[in-house]
This record gives sequence, structure tokens and C-alpha cells, in this order.
Amino acid sequence: MPTSYPAETLLIEGPDATAFAHAQFSSNVNSLATGQWQFSAWLDPQGRVRALFHLIRLADDRYLVLLRGGSAMAMAEALRRFVFRSKLTLTALPPRALSTGPSMAPNMISDDTQILSLGCGTHSLQITASDIGDDAWRLPQLRAGWPWLPTQMLNELLPAALSLQRLQAVAIDKGCYPGQEIVARLHYRGGHKRHLHSVTLSQVANAGDMLRDSDREVGCVLDVVTTQDNIAALVVLTDDVVAQAHEGHLDPINDGLMIHIDTSWSA
Repeated sequence: MPTSYPAETLLIEGPDATAFAHAQFSSNVNSLATGQWQFSAWLDPQGRVRALFHLIRLADDRYLVLLRGGSAMAMAEALRRFVFRSKLTLTALPPRALSTGPSMAPNMISDDTQILSLGCGTHSLQITASDIGDDAWRLPQLRAGWPWLPTQMLNELLPAALSLQRLQAVAIDKGCYPGQEIVARLHYRGGHKRHLHSVTLSQVANAGDMLRDSDREVGCVLDVVTTQDNIAALVVLTDDVVAQAHEGHLDPINDGLMIHIDTSWSA
């Protein structure tokens, strides 16, 4: 497990930055005020999550994307294919460290030359100029159901499996964006059979691990935080497996892995 996830960030800036971000990303970018952040995602045409991130509005025409998994350079290169004649620049910044700051109102930001802080309620998530970070922010965000996507899960999961509507990272009524038809179909018709859960594990697992019952895939691990008391994880599980839980306990899978479901979220 890494000491701290790196801060992979990219800048979107220019007169057309807002229009471009609103057309490409799944959240309601037009509603984001300067000095605030929101969850957002970039989906592929099949509705799968290519990237999940904090979208931070630093100025009227300047946004910072803080990725929750994946490469800023790769995302910038992929986004450039859609710029066409839009007046904006995309710049992948060097990775920096993430650290934990004091409590701060949700979705607010505080910016100075050394630290950019994102308000997360009980704490703040800080992008620092230093190379030294910490892990203290990870457990409260895991327990809150804020996904971090390991490399293996990029381009694999639909927003409903990550509970992104709950996080207001996807909008149903903002108009077209990549994957919007799939998002709307799942919202109005339902039918998605994998959802997000905060769990306690009986043994260590790794982010990106697949969860199997015999030879059948029943889920995946997104994030794991080991404490002195237990092993906390954020996982996606199929609904049929969860339906068989007894007082939150699942039958053993993966050659003896025991899972207790602590919190579950719908789409």
C-alpha cells in the first residue's frame, strides 16, 4: 500500500474552458462557482468511467482536475483530441503529494502558493508543494464512499457501480456528454446489478483485486486501508451476492476471504 496517493493534476484554462468541461464531463460544470470544487467524471461512449476526479474552479476560466486514480498526462493527451477550435489549453502538472488538513466546509477551496486545500467536511484534502504526504484522509473518504480507481478499474465500471449520482458527479438533465445516454437509461430504467459498499475484510487485499466466488467474478476492490483495529475496504459487489449476506456477513470467497458489509450505496 502506498504511503500516500500522488496528486495527479491537470489544468484546463482559457476562454472556452467552461464550455469544454461542461460538454466533456458528466457533472453540471456550469453550476460550479469560482472557489469551489465538485466531483466529476469523464465517461467513454459506453458510459464507463475513464476518469473520476475533483473538478476545482480556480478562476472564471481556469480549472484544476485532481484525479482519483489514473494519469494526468494520459488524460490530457486523450482530451486534446476533442479540443478542435476551442480556445483553451490542457496542461498535465508534475505529480505532487496529498496530505490531510483541518476541517473545512465541503466543496470549498483555500489556495495559496504552497497549499491548495479542498474542503471535505471533517477534514481537508491538501495538494502540497512538498513531496511529503500522509494517509490520514484516506479512511474517512473510504468510509464516506468516495471511490479511488486503481488502474485495473479505469474504463471498466459504470457510474452506477460507483454511486456517482449520489456524489453529484453525474447529471441526468444537463444535456449531452459522452456516455450520457447510458447514465440516463440506468437512472430511469434501472437494471444495473453492481453497487458500492464500504466493508471490513478478514485479511489484506489489494486495490484492483478481483473478488471471485468459485470461478465466478462477483466484484472488485477499489481501495484498502489497514488500521490497528481492522482492514477497511471500498468494494463493488454484485447485488445477488449481497442479497445472501447474513447480518452483513458474506459467505467466504477468494479462498477464505471474509467480508462484512458496513455501508451500502445505491447509484
